[in-house]
Amino acid sequence: MQQNQQVILLIHCEDQPGIIAAVTDFVHQHGGNIIDLDQHTDTVRNKFYMRISWDVEHFDLNTNEIEQRFAKLLAERFSMNWKFYVTGKPQRLALFVSKQLHCLYDILGRWQTNEWDVEIPLIISNHTEAEEVASKFDIAFHHLPITKENKAEQEAAQQQLLEQHSIDLVILARYMQILSGDFIDAWRNRIINIHHSFLPAFPGARPYHSAFERGVKIIGATSHYVTEDLDEGPIIEQDIVRVTHRDDVESLVRKGRDLETLVLSRAVWKHIQHKTLVTDNRTIIFN
Repeated sequence: MQQNQQVILLIHCEDQPGIIAAVTDFVHQHGGNIIDLDQHTDTVRNKFYMRISWDVEHFDLNTNEIEQRFAKLLAERFSMNWKFYVTGKPQRLALFVSKQLHCLYDILGRWQTNEWDVEIPLIISNHTEAEEVASKFDIAFHHLPITKENKAEQEAAQQQLLEQHSIDLVILARYMQILSGDFIDAWRNRIINIHHSFLPAFPGARPYHSAFERGVKIIGATSHYVTEDLDEGPIIEQDIVRVTHRDDVESLVRKGRDLETLVLSRAVWKHIQHKTLVTDNRTIIFN
């Protein structure tokens, strides 16, 4: 492994004595220097969660050896669910978008200013509004309009593009299409969506108009992993802002879009930093 790389290990299992000591000893015995350790015990469910990272400058195991040794020495012993990542290679993101472009612009800005060390090789849309944006950022744009008749065919084309470009994460940056179960299965816990937090009270295409008529006092946004249950996947990030009778529909929409860009970006950042752990349709978000 190259210098400056880190190994990040995510663990969850039944809580039991000795887990932290065993994991940290494993890292120490093989020459790793621990950079960060975050753990939590859910005493109600008797579950243990942990994220640990260490540098590999003097670590004496390669990627395959880590997997084999850890599985044999610790994972089997504690009946762990676990996954490890090696940093140093930018993750590759695919952006799905429809007509609203605010989240798309926000993500592209963070990428272009090197706030995020990622690669964005393609943008996929069922409309053409984002084509000019993709051209400005020199990103391949694929227009794949979807109808009831061609949905399966177009999703197959999307899958082919994702595989062709070695995509790690799909971001629905206001993509107004429902993904099929087969598509979701292929990208389980690797599709992040964003929507306003009025659901289920104000569904439909004009939620801010409905909320305005009810005189809501807060608006919000939710970002989550996509599951077959529409807008009910494991939540990664949420936020709200207070509103008053002085806010008209246009003001609600503007504030809502601001929140959507912020909440989605926070969620994506946590994912690409490997700080999210999904279990039982909920997430553990590490610091």
